[in-house]
Amino acid sequence: MEEFQIGDNVKCKKFGSLEHDFTGEIEKVYENSVLVNIKDFNELDQVAVTELNQRAIVRKSEIKKIA
Repeated sequence: MEEFQIGDNVKCKKFGSLEHDFTGEIEKVYENSVLVNIKDFNELDQVAVTELNQRAIVRKSEIKKIA
């Protein structure tokens, strides 16, 4: 499994009320998941992102590091 650190930029798969994949920056690393500050997302997900306060906890298996 990939090692993730605070500050890494990641691409995350859609889940829950988010209907599209999104990108963001890791704010906190847990054992099997990370807290992501959502930075770039599909405008159709605006309401869901707002309800999540621009943050989401995502399983490590559902994200990939990006440059």
